[in-house]
Amino acid sequence: QVRLVESGGGLVQAGGSRRLSCAASGMIVGINTMGWYRQAPGEQRDLVATITSGGSTNYADSVKGRFTISRDNAKNTVYYLQMNNLHPEATAVYYCQCTTLSRDYWGQGTQVPVSP
Repeated sequence: QVRLVESGGGLVQAGGSRRLSCAASGMIVGINTMGWYRQAPGEQRDLVATITSGGSTNYADSVKGRFTISRDNAKNTVYYLQMNNLHPEATAVYYCQCTTLSRDYWGQGTQVPVSP
């Protein structure tokens, strides 16, 4: 079992920045990939960014150059999503996710409203 807890959400003005955190606990040695997804009101849940256990990253085209996924190398259990130059279209619930050999795990989500 892996437990994921997101934090850092909240209202931000367009053009502003926000850093989300995801704390992982439990069977973290089995985690292959960590990811951030988002779901806007009335929309499907979409990939934002992923990072592998080896440190390789992948981003949705809409956030490249503005968002950065990273992990705390000292702790290896905390992952971040730095979001810069936020657009109102980024308003969504942001979810932390991880992939293990057996299944995927999801956090409860954190809301990020971006005001015009």
